[in-house]
Amino acid sequence: MRPARLGLADLVRLGGAGLRTRPLRVFLSALGIAIGVAAMTAVVGISSSSRAEVDQLLDELGTNMLKIAPGETATGQQAKLPHETVPMIRRIGPVRQVASVGAVRDAAVYRNEHIPEGRTNSVGVAAAGPDLLPTTGASIRVGRWLDTATERYPAVVLGAKAAQRLDAYTPGTRLRLGGEWFALVGVLHPVPLAPELDETALVGWDAARTYLGFDGHPSTVYVRARDDRVRTVWNVLPATANPPTPGTVLVSRPSDALAAREATESALTGLLLGLGGVALLVGGVGVGNTMVISVLERRPEIGLRRALGATSGQIRGQFVAESLLLSVLGGLGGTLLGTLITAGYATARGWPTEVPPWASAVGIGTTLAIGALAGLYPAVRAGRLPPTEALTTS
Repeated sequence: MRPARLGLADLVRLGGAGLRTRPLRVFLSALGIAIGVAAMTAVVGISSSSRAEVDQLLDELGTNMLKIAPGETATGQQAKLPHETVPMIRRIGPVRQVASVGAVRDAAVYRNEHIPEGRTNSVGVAAAGPDLLPTTGASIRVGRWLDTATERYPAVVLGAKAAQRLDAYTPGTRLRLGGEWFALVGVLHPVPLAPELDETALVGWDAARTYLGFDGHPSTVYVRARDDRVRTVWNVLPATANPPTPGTVLVSRPSDALAAREATESALTGLLLGLGGVALLVGGVGVGNTMVISVLERRPEIGLRRALGATSGQIRGQFVAESLLLSVLGGLGGTLLGTLITAGYATARGWPTEVPPWASAVGIGTTLAIGALAGLYPAVRAGRLPPTEALTTS
């Protein structure tokens, strides 16, 4: 008499029945798998969300901004950009916007006259023109920007970190700059493409000359060029900004720093994925251990099924099915948990939530492979048990 064939649905029912008899052990074993999958899914999801935030930020701010700064002369002294730097750069055809700031090195910022000299909280002072905001992508958080009505008078706009360090956010607040009282007229949002502005107190170009002894030399120039001509503009900027000594002009692309941050996070992601893989492996060992114990405990059941006509292959199939179901439960739970962790973290940081579909597919596929491997030895061992030996084991 030929033994009855077990279809896939039969194997799933048998495997599910075996798991339902030991709910706590099944839960703890599946938890090990879930932790590994959740760790891997969350790492990939958070990394992808961060990358999406950077890409979105670059799309909004643009990658066509170049920054010019003076380097050192042949004698090792700090070079200076000419007063005419900005007008000369404006003559370059593909250039769309130009703005500059000039560091006022002898001026310091104090919250009031009682602050000891030198305790400036690393807040610098710089002169700025009205074109700085649109060129750098900066925006006002509180108050207003310097305009024709305020740039000639003792008015100041603080960067985001400068306002935090000075605890000054309310327009009208008086601040002491270079021995003179200035009125706070605005506070900026953080400027991703020009983070140096976050730690700076910005005053009008004419006001800096009048009240702070500013020499008029720009210390940093921001240039917006046509997207398709950025490299061309980069090549001619040194000779245009400072024709006598172009070798002392430093040109950089601020968006490259954001791209470098993304690359750094990608390297960190690889490390964290490795740790998640270790956790997944530990979970697989837990599944294997559960299945081995299950075989030892269920010898009478195995013997009875063999005596009733079940083949060794059917016994092996039953235990492999149990192992696969156990791993799938852990994989699905881990994928859901990892997605929730990603969503919570991304929402807290104000990022778009992005979990690549391949991450979930890899997580489930990996758990199936681990489940098959973890259940293989216990299944083979169960299939080799002779009916008489299994039935006589109590």
